[in-house]
Amino acid sequence: QVQLEESGGGWVQPGGSLRLSCVASGSILSMLAMGWYRQAPGKQRELVAVISSGGSTNYAVSVKGRFTISGDNVKRTVYLQMNSLKPEDTAVYYCNADLATFDSGTYHDYWGQGTQVTVSS
Repeated sequence: QVQLEESGGGWVQPGGSLRLSCVASGSILSMLAMGWYRQAPGKQRELVAVISSGGSTNYAVSVKGRFTISGDNVKRTVYLQMNSLKPEDTAVYYCNADLATFDSGTYHDYWGQGTQVTVSS
């Protein structure tokens, strides 16, 4: 059993900042990557940022230079620092982890429940 627990969402004015956190727990054998996706009302879920276990990062074009993803392999935690937030960043943000469990031994995607981020004045 694997759980991804997100925290840090909320409401912020345009130009403000928020920091999201996600902790993975359970019978985790190995992790390849963790990341953040978001889904705005009426839109498809999209990649925001991802970080591999080796520290390589990838960002959506729309958030480059404003968002920073970081991770702690020991704590199995991923963070998303979001600065200069815009109304178009409003969405439910989902934590994702590509990991293998002791039970299966194979890699699968796991998702958190999502945390709401609202940017408005």
